[in-house]
Amino acid sequence: MTVPFRQAALEPEAATGLILALPKGRILAECGKLLARAGIHPAADYTDEDSRRLRFPTADPALDVVRVRPFDVAIFVAFGGAQLGICGADVLMEFDYPEIYAPLDLGIGACRVSVAGPVDPDGVPGGADDPARWSVVRVATKYPSIARRHFAARGIQAEVVHLNGAMELAPSLGLARLIVDLVQTGSTLKANGLRETEVIAPITSRLIVNRTALKTRPEALGAWIERFRTALAGA
Repeated sequence: MTVPFRQAALEPEAATGLILALPKGRILAECGKLLARAGIHPAADYTDEDSRRLRFPTADPALDVVRVRPFDVAIFVAFGGAQLGICGADVLMEFDYPEIYAPLDLGIGACRVSVAGPVDPDGVPGGADDPARWSVVRVATKYPSIARRHFAARGIQAEVVHLNGAMELAPSLGLARLIVDLVQTGSTLKANGLRETEVIAPITSRLIVNRTALKTRPEALGAWIERFRTALAGA
């Protein structure tokens, strides 16, 4: 059965509709079944990475979805560009926006934020010296806040080299001693001569909501939260 879609151009009655921000990449593919169970049926090209569109109508005239970078989902929701979003807990840990309420753990996108370092010739991660004696360590990461908090809790000052990708190259090229990054299988670490030394936090994706929108439109947003909760219960 073909689901009818309204025109993408906003009509007056649709101008105050809700926006759901979705992350590009792996999580977008994983959340498809959950969206369907919640009654969200976006235009078919919303998963097409070659599509130039970033905003997509759904079968519900009161809801559009936008497709943005994972880190940007939280920004769109925190600043009111979207009222709802699906966002990794790593992003929430890094930015800790007070404007965001995260009512549901969706249980998708499972991975972890971890510390990793090079394996020395004797097979010791991070080198043979004792990390417990370190006072300062240089760390490459796209999570500077998480990294600083983690090492500060151990009495270590983290000098952060902020990278947005290819963290695994940093130790071998002398940019940093350790990295803090998302790890799913560990295969990329292994391929680049690194090994996990510590798990900072397990990560899954969350449903997030703009707090102000929840106060001003409690019925509409509350209904969507319940639809996601029901979808999770039926998984």
